[in-house]
Amino acid sequence: MAYLVRGLDSRLFQPLFGLSDAELSARGVVRQEVDAPVGYPCRISLADAPAGATVLLLNHVHQPADTPYRASHAIFVQEGVTETAEVRDEIPPVLSRRPFISLRAFDARGMMVDADLCPGADLDAPVRRLLGLPGVAYLQAHFAARGCYAARIERA
Repeated sequence: MAYLVRGLDSRLFQPLFGLSDAELSARGVVRQEVDAPVGYPCRISLADAPAGATVLLLNHVHQPADTPYRASHAIFVQEGVTETAEVRDEIPPVLSRRPFISLRAFDARGMMVDADLCPGADLDAPVRRLLGLPGVAYLQAHFAARGCYAARIERA
């Protein structure tokens, strides 16, 4: 089964790029300078932001369905990134290099129907298995240690 791993739409965040720290703070957003090559995963590019780059730390509603699973959490987006990642039939390194990823399978109504906890390096088979289940409309990948939303995965 072919699948796509999608980053968040960059247009959602572009109005924040270039705002002053005070303007960001008024919106509940924090600008940070990246100080390590791994640890600041951009949810737009699906890549770890490089050392020296700036990222915005903000709360994002990643599960907007009006169900008990409605959810938001803190995410990073690299400031200035305008191209939304779409990776076909492979797991991007931002996911595969993490020790564990939580995969959550949702139906079209936004109800969770299954889940799995997998080593990042071994996500391909569980992704295909979950997407093959009846009623599954899409998956969400979350970084297991902090529980943060990482990416959406859907059939190609």
